[in-house]
Amino acid sequence: MFCYQCEQTAKGTGCTAFGACGKDPETAALQDLLVYGVKAISAFAHRARQLGASDHEIDRFVIEALFTTVTNVNFDPRSVAEWVYRAATVRDKAKKLYEEACAASGQETCGCKVLQEAAAWQPASDLAELIRQGEAASIERYIEKLGPDVAGLQQLLTYGLKGTAAYADHAAILGQEDDSVCAFFHEALSALADGEADVNTLVGLNLRCGEVNLRVMELLDTAHTSTFGHPEPTSVRVTPVKGKAILVSGHDLKDLKQLLEQTEGKGINIYTHGEMLPAHGYPELKKHKHLVGNYGGAWQDQRTEFEAFPGAILMTTNCLQKPKESYQARIFTTGLVQWPNVVHIPDGNPKDFTPVIEAALAADGFPEDEPEKTITVGFGHNAVMSVAGAVIDAVKSGAIRHFFLIGGCDGAKPGRNYYTEFAQKVPEDCVILTLACGKYRFNKLDFGDIGGIPRLLDIGQCNDAYSAIQIALALAKAFDTDANSLPLSLILSWYEQKAVCILLTLLHLGIKNMKLGPSLPAFVGPNVLNVLVENFGLAPIKTPDEDLAEILG
Repeated sequence: MFCYQCEQTAKGTGCTAFGACGKDPETAALQDLLVYGVKAISAFAHRARQLGASDHEIDRFVIEALFTTVTNVNFDPRSVAEWVYRAATVRDKAKKLYEEACAASGQETCGCKVLQEAAAWQPASDLAELIRQGEAASIERYIEKLGPDVAGLQQLLTYGLKGTAAYADHAAILGQEDDSVCAFFHEALSALADGEADVNTLVGLNLRCGEVNLRVMELLDTAHTSTFGHPEPTSVRVTPVKGKAILVSGHDLKDLKQLLEQTEGKGINIYTHGEMLPAHGYPELKKHKHLVGNYGGAWQDQRTEFEAFPGAILMTTNCLQKPKESYQARIFTTGLVQWPNVVHIPDGNPKDFTPVIEAALAADGFPEDEPEKTITVGFGHNAVMSVAGAVIDAVKSGAIRHFFLIGGCDGAKPGRNYYTEFAQKVPEDCVILTLACGKYRFNKLDFGDIGGIPRLLDIGQCNDAYSAIQIALALAKAFDTDANSLPLSLILSWYEQKAVCILLTLLHLGIKNMKLGPSLPAFVGPNVLNVLVENFGLAPIKTPDEDLAEILG
């Protein structure tokens, strides 16, 4: 196998024997084959769209299939194999759609090599042979053929599309879609299927991916706020309460809502974990009194935390690690996330979470209350802008000197203590904005306030980078300047592909001088990195003291 799509990739170059995430070589090969199949689909779907023909089932499949290959989502090789077989069926549908569109428009079908190869591709019926097909579609093949720079730009686009697909899927589940988004997926994937190797074209496609991702995050923000209300500053308990318990991790708020409804009155307390923490700020979720608090921290500590949790566990999206035997019988997956021999809750409207509830009732639960400790969440763009006047006045008076957005993914690789130390060393006349699970490095520390404005503002999940962008743009408008002229610095941590598409969005917006760590992406070659440094000032983190001195002078 060869995989270098996440920050924790082995030796900073690529996982070749077994994934640092826990992905086995067989699953890695099948995921590479699934991406190959998705490109074949889009080769036809993009050309059909150029002739005015589209199909919602094809569009949704491409988005879901890409999300399936994001780090820490689907670790079950047989499940991924089924996705590959479905890809061949959808490819046939896209091919027919294209042929019918050609006939309707009086055009000849294209006989180009890429469509010939896309039409000829057939998954092997034998799993072992299917895996061998996946090995032939490995990323290594592209690196050997194209060189590290072109291959890296192609993979940067691929990973950006994967991350955008994750957000698009969350939004679509709540009824928010945009056909232009689907059109771009097919256009970009078709370009990759064609073997696009022009550096300028690939850079342009990557920046457009960032633009499309901004639209997708806007759709998801609309989906969340129209369904659950705008987040409100909310105090969240982070110590256990006596009683039976279910822990919900991931990003899918709809799954949490349905579970809350199905556990109403059953004497079960619901806890959030990881990226689900921001759920407590939404009015339609926090109104459920048995949503009692948050348990644990970021995803990389789950094997220890889940083992100690005396109840059932539900994984709604990515961030799954290999379950220990001690809790494998009481952990459940749903949506696209899967692990071999872990019970999967199938789709439904609503989903039936009875197995999760029964497991919680059979478990011991927490024997007693622990002393109450709380943190505050819910500082989305609506909440922050409602007090924008006070914030602006504080900046003008000098009470607030600078804003630091310290956010992104957390992970297990050494070096992430940088973000804790950086937050602790931020001067007391500065405000910290944070989002995504990287905040667990410091979100339980007491930072106090500046004239009643909390110095730590938790904006939400990783997709709530949209809120951070809206806050920055609103402040720029209030000060009649651009975002790069604000007293605002971005200190980012990344791990997987959703962080990649957010980075592309920030580059699309022209945001400069961002600090990225704990290490730079292995798929970005030195020549491409030089372009990012020269054009955007993107730089690796150094030490907290060095970076603070550089920013504040």
